[in-house]
Amino acid sequence: MKALVMQAPWVLTVEEVSTPEPGPDDVLVKIAATGICGSDFHGFSGENGRRKPGQIMGHETVGHVAKVGGNVIDLVEGTCVTVNPVLSCDDCDVCRAGNEQSCPNRKVIGVAPELTSAFAEYLLVRRSNVIALAKGIDPELGALVEPLAVGYHAAARGACSSRDTVLVIGGGPIGQAAFLAARRLGATRVAVSDINPTRRALCAELGAAVIDPSAKPLEESIVDALGAKATLVIDAVGATATLADAMKASAFGARLVLVGMAAPSVELAAFAISTEERTLIGSFCCSRKHFAETAAWVGTTDAPLHKLIDGRVGFEGAEASFTELAKGQSERSKILVFPGGAPETEVERT
Repeated sequence: MKALVMQAPWVLTVEEVSTPEPGPDDVLVKIAATGICGSDFHGFSGENGRRKPGQIMGHETVGHVAKVGGNVIDLVEGTCVTVNPVLSCDDCDVCRAGNEQSCPNRKVIGVAPELTSAFAEYLLVRRSNVIALAKGIDPELGALVEPLAVGYHAAARGACSSRDTVLVIGGGPIGQAAFLAARRLGATRVAVSDINPTRRALCAELGAAVIDPSAKPLEESIVDALGAKATLVIDAVGATATLADAMKASAFGARLVLVGMAAPSVELAAFAISTEERTLIGSFCCSRKHFAETAAWVGTTDAPLHKLIDGRVGFEGAEASFTELAKGQSERSKILVFPGGAPETEVERT
């Protein structure tokens, strides 16, 4: 099979590699499309150190069942599926508590360098990580399940509800997902802050109140947009500056969810946490439950999810897309990579 191999920072090549065969409890998925995640292109550039030369990346994926192992009796060939990339041990206290994303023995498809992941024609994965999608769904939407589930997990970690005034900092794919998740959980007063006008425009199309944080202080803008400071802030950037803004733009007792990973360490205004009794909450990946719930939601929602996809390339165009994203030269929010070449028409996409 063909696969995209990261040969070195800034170098992706299309190579022939062995097509895997499923074991008794495995599913072989013929990949339809895989999204380029921010962690992918930051790894491609060598910036975050989370991708290694020789690695086949990719974890935001959708495809169709090509072959199953002998113990798999509930999936048939051709079923449209998505894949939860978190491979937990399922046998520790953390997993038994339903927090598989925090399993100390976990591996993540697309991150663990020894795994052949989803930027390939086929992906081999255990049955428990494969989720069948609703019949008749546009397959492209299956590639959005993973980032949408990450945003949903972040909003759920923050106990988002209809009572909240919500500020999402960062209007990229995870910020978009967090906004949609907040709406799923009943919040009606939700604003998204981003310095990029293209991302603000997309979030506005999704139904968010949008804020340009460069126009005036965020603590003023959130009151202008929603009538009050935020009771819940989801930071989908994860930098010292955005966390400082989160403190200023949030109310006494607010919850701040950190899901963005722009920097491995940040400075915190400790007094703003202690004296105004804010709670800082970490969020990483998503639980198996939240992934499955999001996959089901994608198959039934009338939210305009197609707006989240604004780029499509084949394997041959992938390196250029990775490079443009890593250098900040692309306005695109979510680019899908198609092993068989990018579809050119709506008919081809469905």
